Amino acid sequence: ARFAARAASAHAFGRIPQMLVWLGAVVHLMSVVLRGLATDRFPLGNMYEYISMICVLAVMAAALAIQRREWRSMWPWLLVPVLVLLFFAGTSLYSDSAPVVPALQSYWLPVHVSTVSLGAAIGIVSGIASLLYLLRIWQPKGRERGFFGAVAKPLPSAKKLDALAYKSAIITLPVLGLGIVLGAIWAEASWGRFWGWDPKETASFISWVLYAAYLHARATAGWRDHKAAWINILALATMIFNLFFINLVVSGLHSYAGLN
Repeated sequence: ARFAARAASAHAFGRIPQMLVWLGAVVHLMSVVLRGLATDRFPLGNMYEYISMICVLAVMAAALAIQRREWRSMWPWLLVPVLVLLFFAGTSLYSDSAPVVPALQSYWLPVHVSTVSLGAAIGIVSGIASLLYLLRIWQPKGRERGFFGAVAKPLPSAKKLDALAYKSAIITLPVLGLGIVLGAIWAEASWGRFWGWDPKETASFISWVLYAAYLHARATAGWRDHKAAWINILALATMIFNLFFINLVVSGLHSYAGLN
């Protein structure tokens, strides 16, 4: 009876972090909405706003996907990258509230960029799940050892982590693909062509192809183990490369980071 009471108390206490995550997501979402109200436009006109949107969508997607008690150990793995992104955006990419450049003054801005943001946010959840899946394979449940074993011990089984990565990627692929198609339609209206192999377009297409390859590999005999997971991680790495290197270093038609 005493053990059951302690277990119930621990379970009730474990709900607090989940509630705090939702509270943080709501506050973050309010900051995004207020940014839009301050600029009198959809808040996706520069890198600061884009990263802020991706982060809040990633947290909300994760909160919906991992509500069960067994998944709570994943929150540090999901929240740390989000906090790092928000810190970098707030300290190095912040831009004052202002109208966007004429090229972005279009109703396609919220349609295209919000769709891509949602796809990227779910892709982050999928990629992190694959990373943890590889960690769990390296440190099997009940046979953990060393520092990484202690880190992996609270995680769910490899099978559940792999299932989360797979199910998230199933959503990522069509959403990201839809975002790319919408971007092509906007490009035709703005630049007179649907596709021009601009660096941003190319990197986004490569990410989409990698997610498709991951889903294909995941359903193919002989690739259902860690081989497929590496493809998903490569897709996540390509998205991160696209987010930072393509936007901040490479010059192209999509160079709207909002930085001088």
